Formats: sequence, structure tokens, C-alpha cells
Amino acid sequence: MNILILGSGGREHTFAYKIAQSKRCDALFVAPGNAGTATIATNVALSVTDFPAIEAFVVSNKIEMVVVGPEDPLVLGIADYFKASEALKNVHLIGPSKEGAALEGSKERAKEFMVAHKIPTAAYQSFTDETLAEGKQFLETLKPPYVLKADGLAAGKGVLILNDLAEAQQELENMLSHSKFGVASSKVVIEEFLDGIELSVFVLTDGKNYKVLPTAKDYKRIGEGDKGLNTGGMGAISPVPFADEVLMQKIEERIVKPTVNGLQKENIDYKGFVFIGLIKVGDEPLVIEYNVRMGDPETEVVLPRIESDLVELFEATSLQKLNEVSLKLDPRAATTVMLVSGGYPEAYEKGKEIKGIETIEDSIVFHAGTTEKEGKVVTNGGRVIAVTSLDVDYKKALKKSYKNIEKLSFDRMYYRTDIGFDL
Repeated sequence: MNILILGSGGREHTFAYKIAQSKRCDALFVAPGNAGTATIATNVALSVTDFPAIEAFVVSNKIEMVVVGPEDPLVLGIADYFKASEALKNVHLIGPSKEGAALEGSKERAKEFMVAHKIPTAAYQSFTDETLAEGKQFLETLKPPYVLKADGLAAGKGVLILNDLAEAQQELENMLSHSKFGVASSKVVIEEFLDGIELSVFVLTDGKNYKVLPTAKDYKRIGEGDKGLNTGGMGAISPVPFADEVLMQKIEERIVKPTVNGLQKENIDYKGFVFIGLIKVGDEPLVIEYNVRMGDPETEVVLPRIESDLVELFEATSLQKLNEVSLKLDPRAATTVMLVSGGYPEAYEKGKEIKGIETIEDSIVFHAGTTEKEGKVVTNGGRVIAVTSLDVDYKKALKKSYKNIEKLSFDRMYYRTDIGFDL
């Protein structure tokens, strides 16, 4: 079949890498794609949120499956758009409906869902500009650190964790009254701080059946030792060494099953990924947040460990027959390290030539913020390249990634040398 992937990052390059291996894939397109996807698929200059343009492309190229990478088109309702269109309704679209995507599109909605379906999470309250005074008072009832979350999508940057009460109250005002994160922070969720170690669990669901995919742990902060500003992710490891059978059983029984059952009970049309951000406090797993698509850079360590045909898994998801296919996994560990532009996550320059990609051996290079210019691969984003490796354990896999990174270079290239330091 002809397949279209929407997105332009490392996640989408990884999807393309796996889908291109499928015997079911005849022609593969990525919109808009990057320099990496261009080597295994046809890049298409389309915006991921221009639904009429996507429709025209799907119809004219006889596309039978669309895999949605990023959250924006999902939250804006691309699945509903396809369902409502006579020309598109039989296309397999991998991604939840607008109602399902609200689990990521609104932090408050996600919290309400968790409470309604008795899914363990931190205590919380929501506030708007009108209830700013009550929000400041609520902060006084909590112990530091204080967790403030913009309700809407803020490109992974809408969460503040602060130790000082006065600063937390000021930042709440900045978010609600001065639009610190734009419209995303017109409502803010304040929740109790949970002290533990984080991990991510990925679930593929057809809304009724589900498959638990490999666990992963990503590293969000720019600096060594998890210090400094939050980024989109500086590296990841799969599986998570501390996610033993006992913990995974608790996660499945207390979190995964109630989540999928909750979608069914609320009649939410959901055919795609649920990314469950978890924290292990003592021996107990609690949900920090839901995302409604695969994470980045977690995709770069999760998908290379899936040995099953991804297109077959997706088709079964679309047809609500996920219970009829098996999920085969590579027992090895996978690690990825992200190379970023100097200055990221703040101001950075683009257009720097990337050298050494063709010299990489025994690792996979996934392009994120790259493009082609005059026959050269150049930087085109903050997070530029992910170097993924597989080996018997994560330490050996990391060694491979770091060894290969030494062969790569671009002006002001930066990466963290301590991925996995806390394990």
C-alpha cells in the first residue's frame, strides 16, 4: 500500500525507517520530512495542519494509510476530518480522534479522566486569570517544589517546577495574566510534586485491545546531571532497567487497562498511541501525563526494538483487530543520544553543514532538524540528529553511540555525555 507519514523530526524518520522495511509498503511519503527521510521516502512540502492539502495529496496519490507523528494535527482533529470525508473515510489513519487527543491537548482534561477512572496521579487544581488569587492561596497549602502546568500545548515547554513560593506565585501570574506560554497558559494546572524516578510506557491501542510496547526513559534537561533548561529530549534508553516484572504488572493493571477501559466507557474513538508519562514513587507507579502520539526521542529507541511488521500492526489497529496480531520484540537494549545546535533550547543558528554521517557503523542515524541545501545535509532545527545503537545492555549500546558521535561534526554541535547516568 501507499503510506504517508506526517511530521519532520526524528520520530518521523524512525517511523519511515521501520515502515520502509515492511513488505506491505509499496510507496512511502513523508510530509514535510527532513534530509534523512529523503533517503528512504519521498518528501512532500505539506503542512501537517493543512487538512485540505493533505486530503488532495492522499486522493491523488492513492494513499491507503496515514501515520500522524506530532500532536498538533491530532489535537486539531485530523482523525475526525478523515472520518467525515467521503474520499478519506476508508484510509487507515493512525491517531486518535479530537476527543481522544484532548488527553494531551488539555492537562485539565487528562486529570479529570484519570480521576474518573481511578488512575493514580498527583493531587491537583486548575485556575484561570479570574481565579488567580485562589491559585496563589492554593500554592500556600502545598510543600515545595511547586508544579505549574500550562493547560494547552506548549511544545513541551509549559511546565515549571519551582522551589520558592513567591516565585511560584509570580510565575502563576505570568502564565495566567501575562500569557507567558500564549493561549496554552490561559488555564494552569497546579499539582503536588511527586519525588521519584520517571519512565515512559507506550501503548498501541485500537480503542478496545492494546499492545504494551517497550518502556523508555528520556532525558529532558540540556545540561549534564539533568540540570538546566527543559528541551524536547537529549537522549533515551529502552528498556528501563528498573521496570521489572512486578512494576510492569502494576502499571498494566492499575494504569494501562483502566486507561483503555476508560476510552471505551466514554465512547472515545481512539486508534493510535498512548504515551503514558509515569513516575515511580517508592514502588508505586503514578501518571504524570498522557501524550497521544509517540515521544521523541523515545521513538528512536522503542521502534528499533520492534521486530513485528509495523504496517501490519497499524492496519490491525485501524481495523480494531489488534488482538489478532502478535508483537515481537528484540531482547537487546537500545540507546539514543541527541546532537543539538549550540544555544538550544534558546536561540540557535541553522544552516550548518553536518559532516561524517556516511562514516557511521553499527549505529543508526535518525535525522531530526536537518535539510538538504546545495547537495549538503545542513542543520535546520534545535535537535539535529539522534544516534541510536543496540546491544546486550544499555551501557554497551551507549558506548557504540558515543563512539560514532565522535565521527560527526557541525558548527557548535552539543550533546550530553551522561545519558543513563541515574540508572
